[in-house]
Amino acid sequence: MSPETLVPMPIVSTPPSEFNPADFDTYVMSTYGRYGITLDRGEGCRVWDTNGREYLDFVAGIATCTLGHAHPAMVAAVTQQIQKLHHVSNLYYTQEQGELAKWLVEHSCADRVFFCNSGAEANEGAIKLARKYAHTVLGIQTPVIITAHASFHGRTLATITATGQPKYQKNFDPLMPGFYYVPYNDIGALEEAIRILDQNERQVAAIMLEALQGEGGVRPGDLAYFQRIREICNEKSILLIADEVQVGMGRTGKYWGYENLGIEPDIFTSAKGLGGGIPIGAMLCKSFCDVFQPGDHASTFGGNPFATGVALTVCRTLEQENLLANVQARGEQLRSGLQALAAQYPTVIADVRGWGLINGLVLHADAELASGDVVKAAIEEGVLLVPAGLKVVRFVPPLTVSEAEIDRALEAVKRGLATLVKD
Repeated sequence: MSPETLVPMPIVSTPPSEFNPADFDTYVMSTYGRYGITLDRGEGCRVWDTNGREYLDFVAGIATCTLGHAHPAMVAAVTQQIQKLHHVSNLYYTQEQGELAKWLVEHSCADRVFFCNSGAEANEGAIKLARKYAHTVLGIQTPVIITAHASFHGRTLATITATGQPKYQKNFDPLMPGFYYVPYNDIGALEEAIRILDQNERQVAAIMLEALQGEGGVRPGDLAYFQRIREICNEKSILLIADEVQVGMGRTGKYWGYENLGIEPDIFTSAKGLGGGIPIGAMLCKSFCDVFQPGDHASTFGGNPFATGVALTVCRTLEQENLLANVQARGEQLRSGLQALAAQYPTVIADVRGWGLINGLVLHADAELASGDVVKAAIEEGVLLVPAGLKVVRFVPPLTVSEAEIDRALEAVKRGLATLVKD
């Protein structure tokens, strides 16, 4: 039965929930510092809280809602797929998983795809693949993966160890062995690290980096830095892993962040924007390092027909609606507006940086304001933003954001800053 012939299922009405939002913290673990609004529904780049107030959503689920909220293509895909087949097992072939893998390979440098449920899982898969490759192909007994300070690779034990930020690792030791940290965009430090590790018989199996550090303060990678790393990896048979969880799927104005740097990784990971808000992750690699065999790695929910069917719709919509062009145009518009704010508040704003629709408003280190202050002020003015550290405010709207919505958001942020900065 094709999706076009499916008969919509009747909607079963349920009585209104008696749950009181004020009881939220009684039942939900306090792993997030939440803002004092309860979001109820969304459409496009807008969301509404339970009081009916409208906000421009420049968080997008933290760079996840690629097509915004309630996009017609996603609504149709979700409706059709849940009536057709939502989950079986990876013991069987499913058309949706195969078609999504094909799209990803045809639109990237990868040859193979492994599906999972999140960015952390995708990065776990990349770490495992790199370690097996090191043991079975390179003959390395104690493989080391180099990552960068201020990086972010996930919340699992291995990925917080890969993450070069002590604040995420505190109280979770003993951490996983086999990682070494270097400053981002510093090629001399990287080359020295490889030399030191080689001297101590700890051979480097892989270098794992974000093309642009998101949680680390919206810091774009340097072109010459990444091109030299690619040369080093070729010379020394080191795998280059790109964490594309936040910057992939068109977020930077190209399908993948690494395309901005003129290099190809051997392994890269995707999640967040891949499913447009439906949980899915992917670890992709070139065929030469695809050393996984049946039983080496798995995921019960990874690649199920529901998640891959919706993700395939996101991918095709990204292409069919030419959203990369919108990302590039709206990104330039947003950065121009933020730079105008920086000129207006030179003692507060130090820099504006980013690619496409991932941009950071960088506050001076010695400024009294913190990123959280700006975020709260913006909420009061009707715009949702997200910090990227103590001194960077991140702007990551849906890739469908309009010219008018960018202008509205900039005006709101300007009003918010005016309440914080006194002449």
